[in-house]
Amino acid sequence: MQKTPKGLRLHIGIFGRRNVGKSSLLNALTSQHIAIVSDTPGTTTDPVEKTMELLPLGPVVFIDTAGIDDMGALGEMRKKKTMEVFDRTDLAILITEANHWGEFEEKIKNILNEQKIPFVVVLNKTDVTPLVKDVEQRLKKEKISFIPVSAIEKQGINELKELLLQTAPKEWFNPPTLIGDLLPPGELAILVVPIDLQAPKGRLILPQVQTIRDILDNDAYCMVVKERELRDALQRLNRKPKLVVCDSQCVLKTVADTPKDAWVTTFSIVMARFKGDLAAFARGLKAIEQLKPGDKVLIAEACTHHPLADDIGRVKIPRWLQQYVGGKINCDVCAGRNFPENLEEYKLIIHCAACVLNRREMLTRIYKAQQKGVPITNYGLTISFIQGVINRCLEPFPYAKLCLEKESG
Repeated sequence: MQKTPKGLRLHIGIFGRRNVGKSSLLNALTSQHIAIVSDTPGTTTDPVEKTMELLPLGPVVFIDTAGIDDMGALGEMRKKKTMEVFDRTDLAILITEANHWGEFEEKIKNILNEQKIPFVVVLNKTDVTPLVKDVEQRLKKEKISFIPVSAIEKQGINELKELLLQTAPKEWFNPPTLIGDLLPPGELAILVVPIDLQAPKGRLILPQVQTIRDILDNDAYCMVVKERELRDALQRLNRKPKLVVCDSQCVLKTVADTPKDAWVTTFSIVMARFKGDLAAFARGLKAIEQLKPGDKVLIAEACTHHPLADDIGRVKIPRWLQQYVGGKINCDVCAGRNFPENLEEYKLIIHCAACVLNRREMLTRIYKAQQKGVPITNYGLTISFIQGVINRCLEPFPYAKLCLEKESG
């Protein structure tokens, strides 16, 4: 569980004013000295993350943020970083002193409610400040879950963990499957995994590993081959596979080699459904047909990596788009958590598989694009569309295919 990727962990954000004990609370929850604690307001600058196993919730990421009441030029930058944390928060802790509820607490509460983020209130510093009845009654009236705590004395910490369990989003306890719902027990999936310059030395990439585990968890089984070996592997089988999943860069060959009565799709499309909204991504493909030379497209990557000479996001997709459109397309690239605010400048956003993001952050990005009226799709869908095999790759996902047909029709 300690090796669970961050993108599959429950993200718990800790929010509040400066010097209310956010970092002390993080240290108390983790039983470790993770965050620097000081009486000086504004000690926490960038968000501090700590991954751990919090039973019975399971693998989580705690995110300690800067005070939302920070001031000055540097304070505004810290506040901006804090506001970005809301986008990936599945469950929030709003912390204040036991005798205080004011403007900034109301502001955080309203943000959490607007973004439909479940939260609990921690009334901290009960070792030095008694709980004020006005605060308690106000929270009860608004039906907000709260708990008195002393982070320094570690009083109320176990009770807080229980409250977090009760408040966690229900979908956390019933997570979506990658492809398990497509494979009845005992069925076979073939995974086509190219070994090229972009393949990490000595291991598979995260979506491939997660897909193998998902198949096994659902009592099905898999065969893993390289793209040149798929045809031979199929000929050796005494029955066809239920599903073939391939890397997007070899989708054309994989579709050609896969029997017509077997499903075929890509790892990126599978991840688009798992982490985001496959129907919304399918609708976004229509924008590719409407692109004209000179248009701006945003290539969005969730991770930061050293790009290779033939990088998929920076080189291949822009090249394929320009060949499709018949002229130069201006492609900007954003990486990591630097998702831009000026989305309205773009005719289309093409996002990676988002394997390192949690689902909430990917859904937030989709929502932001929709709010600005900008179509959004993903790498795998884009590549399959441009290469003319998108209908075949969406056969396992009839609703997404219907959404694409409606947009195109």
